[in-house]
Amino acid sequence: QVQLVESGGGWVQPGESLKLSCVISRPLFSSYSLGWYRQIRGNERERIARISRDGTTAYGYDVKGRFTISRDDARNTVYLEMEHLRSDDSAVYYCNSNPPGDAWGPGTRVTVSS
Repeated sequence: QVQLVESGGGWVQPGESLKLSCVISRPLFSSYSLGWYRQIRGNERERIARISRDGTTAYGYDVKGRFTISRDDARNTVYLEMEHLRSDDSAVYYCNSNPPGDAWGPGTRVTVSS
């Protein structure tokens, strides 16, 4: 069974940075395209970044230029570096394959507030 464990969230002030990590326990990790998703309170979960098997990346409009997704296949880990955080980035962040599988991790909460 696939297990996903996100970490690295917390409370920061606007303009600050955070780096999220996610370990995905699944066979053939390197063969999957991966994504970071977030769910802002009251909204549906949305994909904000993705990285393909060859390292090609793509970002949602709201985070492009501020967030960077990367992967370490040797560690079954995907990262999300977030810079210039804004209050509207406050959300629970999840990782998954892209497109996502049925299983989700608990997510990691990011709160951006002064």
